[in-house]
Amino acid sequence: MNVSIIGSGYVGTTIAACLAELGHDVVNVEINEEVVDAINAGEAPIHEPGLAERIAEHAGTTLRATTDYGAVRDTELTFLCLPTPQADDGSLDLAIMEAAAESLGDALAEKNDDHLVVVKSTVLPGTTEDVVGPIVADRSGKRVGEDLHLAMNPEFLRMSTAVRDFLEPDKIVVGATGEGAFAALRELYGPILEREETHLVETGVREAELIKYANNAFLAAKVSLVNELGNISKEYGADAYEVLEAVGLDDRISDRFLRSGLGWGGSCFPKDVNALRAGAREQGYEPTLLDAVVEVNDKQPVRLVDAIQSHVDLAGARIAVLGLSFKPNTDDTRKSRALDVVAELEARGATVVAYDPVAIDNVRETYPEIEYAESAEAALEGADGAVVATDWPEFDDLSFDGMARRILVDGRRIDVDEGGLEAYEGLTW
Repeated sequence: MNVSIIGSGYVGTTIAACLAELGHDVVNVEINEEVVDAINAGEAPIHEPGLAERIAEHAGTTLRATTDYGAVRDTELTFLCLPTPQADDGSLDLAIMEAAAESLGDALAEKNDDHLVVVKSTVLPGTTEDVVGPIVADRSGKRVGEDLHLAMNPEFLRMSTAVRDFLEPDKIVVGATGEGAFAALRELYGPILEREETHLVETGVREAELIKYANNAFLAAKVSLVNELGNISKEYGADAYEVLEAVGLDDRISDRFLRSGLGWGGSCFPKDVNALRAGAREQGYEPTLLDAVVEVNDKQPVRLVDAIQSHVDLAGARIAVLGLSFKPNTDDTRKSRALDVVAELEARGATVVAYDPVAIDNVRETYPEIEYAESAEAALEGADGAVVATDWPEFDDLSFDGMARRILVDGRRIDVDEGGLEAYEGLTW
């Protein structure tokens, strides 16, 4: 199929490369010329395992990028993979989505054939039908349900495993109002749907929009509950990991997402949970449980800094922060708990030296005043204490010989030889 994708961020770029891998002809429409040039040169504009190889293989043949919206006219369907930033009250700012819908509609005004518009971005119920659809219809002169078709196809991609998540998903969710849209997306995902492990969920548009929020809210709540239990376990002098390992044997609960620690961050969980909270309040419902989920999560970085302060007077101390990305194997630092730790350490007078294998460049602009090391060992050299904020695999084999004081507070349960330390403390164990 001929597919256009508007937006070349984490989601849009990954989807483009993976659809090209499936044999489709794909064009990315992106306003950032540097990103366009990178894709056309066969280079990945973001760090994501498995992505660079696929872009290098398909760029110039079945994958290309452009700044010209006119490219959509040569395609059958268009995915909208655009950011929906969060306003101060947690609600979604749809300005980027609306502007893209206008440009898409203008381009489609010169296309005679039918076109399918698929919203991939995470948006609250009603956005596809009440915002995107009317804008595209108004600007293109097409009629929804006749020569303009709408669908909602939420993404469930996790940073650091996005390529695998797309090609080997647990489920594909499609919300549409017409059989033509369902049929087109069944064809698009045909090779993936041949997997027995992949479930196809066909539902209404609003249900599809809400499924993504419900999915992430459930996972965020599970992590916050696990962290609450971890905090309680530590107060009793119990190891939360042993407690939760037994809990995970219950098949009603499972052992997934039972690692207690510093909490959740990234681009999805914080934005999606806050948007759902704000949307619920707009509907007149008070989301008490989700408020508590966020409260527990926001306290974990403070608890980590409290723990290091119990061993080291932070005023004037040199503290190494190991890890800056919100999770390992990605350079994404959006809403990273590690950055909350950095801010809290600075607020208490510490001098921070930080290391991350790939995410340092994404942090420099926000925190130009802190020192950045070229390796974990360099960060630890001369440090009065250290904290682990991201569980990169390379942190499992650290040497603490160069530290001024060999004190480590671990927020992620890495493998560590405690014998080489003056003090070791886990956040929830």
